[in-house]
Amino acid sequence: MNSLRFNLNGAWVEETGVSPTTTLLRYLRDRRGLTGTKEGCAEGDCGACSVAVVEQGEDARPVWRAINACLVMLPMLQGKHVVTVEALRSPDGYHPVQLAMSKALGSQCGYCTPGIVMSLFEASYRTDLDAPWKLDDQLCGNLCRCTGYRPIREAAQAVAGSCPEDRFAAQLEASAPQGMALAYEGEGQRFTTPETFEALWDELDAHPDARFVNGGTDLSLEVTKRFALPPKLVSLEGLQALKRIAVVDGVVRVGAGVTISELESFSERRFPSLHRMTRYFAARQIKHRGTVGGNLGNASPIGDLPPALIALGATAVLRSRAGERRLPLEDFFVGYRKTALAPKELLAGVELPLVAPSARAVSYKVSKRRELDISAVAASFFVDVDAQGLVTAARLAFGGMAATPKRASTAERALVGQPWGQAAVEAAARAIAADFTPMSDHRGSAPYRLLVAANLLRGFFEETRHDRQPALRPGHAATVQALVEVAHG
Repeated sequence: MNSLRFNLNGAWVEETGVSPTTTLLRYLRDRRGLTGTKEGCAEGDCGACSVAVVEQGEDARPVWRAINACLVMLPMLQGKHVVTVEALRSPDGYHPVQLAMSKALGSQCGYCTPGIVMSLFEASYRTDLDAPWKLDDQLCGNLCRCTGYRPIREAAQAVAGSCPEDRFAAQLEASAPQGMALAYEGEGQRFTTPETFEALWDELDAHPDARFVNGGTDLSLEVTKRFALPPKLVSLEGLQALKRIAVVDGVVRVGAGVTISELESFSERRFPSLHRMTRYFAARQIKHRGTVGGNLGNASPIGDLPPALIALGATAVLRSRAGERRLPLEDFFVGYRKTALAPKELLAGVELPLVAPSARAVSYKVSKRRELDISAVAASFFVDVDAQGLVTAARLAFGGMAATPKRASTAERALVGQPWGQAAVEAAARAIAADFTPMSDHRGSAPYRLLVAANLLRGFFEETRHDRQPALRPGHAATVQALVEVAHG
């Protein structure tokens, strides 16, 4: 049957004929009259359109996740449960997060308030808000121009992790996402969600010009900002095999469908360097939808994950009907927004070796804002040193410095075989200019980018003097920014 089916505020709805690129935001407001979900930026920056969706958590149990309704197309909700702010009040009264916002005086004009409430809604059912930065991260995707953020944060502190035993907690037990299999057409567009690889290959054989989509956070911008109407989309979201992280024989395989928030949680203790990059990847709402495969597959030279994964020695796993093939992740990017994918082939995931305790590994992101911004320069460094103090391996990966994410091979050669110390680091920092000819744009000039890249390597040396794989601590972002500003003069 050519229809979309999902649960909205406790009732199953079915839609036919709607364009598959209709965003949830427009559907809620235009077709359902649920205007509590606001449009602010329509690009995932402001959080005014935040709603909650039931997703599968790390332990395979359903969890509430706040997402941006402006970055989700309707077919992506097939079989899922969605809750908007209108549903929070019950006959017994307001939801605890609404009461907390009211008590803290966290609302003035009220335009952003519904989105903030839905972010707090997720926070109230979380059980992992065990550090102050996680509370900040929960709210960083919601902007407010009236109140300042102190009362909003007070409301968040009051409800975070409270896990109210109410109808929404009970709903989770009965609302795990159902089958997402879909073959839908509307207004001349086609959207399919296969649940098996065999069905995927058949779809690609029938429609070889179809475009892959997973979380859709980039593609949705093409729809909302450029008014694109892609004719054929194949979603990979129904392939459960792509959503797993597994550790086998010292190698970590991260599926292409793993979300950035899942990767962030996994990497916190296992890959501090990768965790540092995911911390400021985007707002939590976006990290709930953005995927590893999506960030790598769009091949942006300023994507956040490529430098971090390349520096860690990642291997790309490509899959087609013929089987799997592997190549170093840096070889996956062959040109500006171009990859090594063959026709009817997909990026299934990446494989990472575990980092040896002797290795030094850190990632940096330099941007004008800490959250919700694109890198001017991203850098990830990996250096291993033997018992004699000589560098045995060096991978220095950069974003924002070339048409593709790229290693600084000349700088790496300046390090390998040399004693790990100030002299070798200075030589490598100077050699970076031989590896890159960066462009100048509104995020930074070419000389600025070269100077920042060199200074980040110097900062890496200083930061790893006493801690080879340092976690991101309070003040680190400010410290890196200060380093960059000194370099800029």
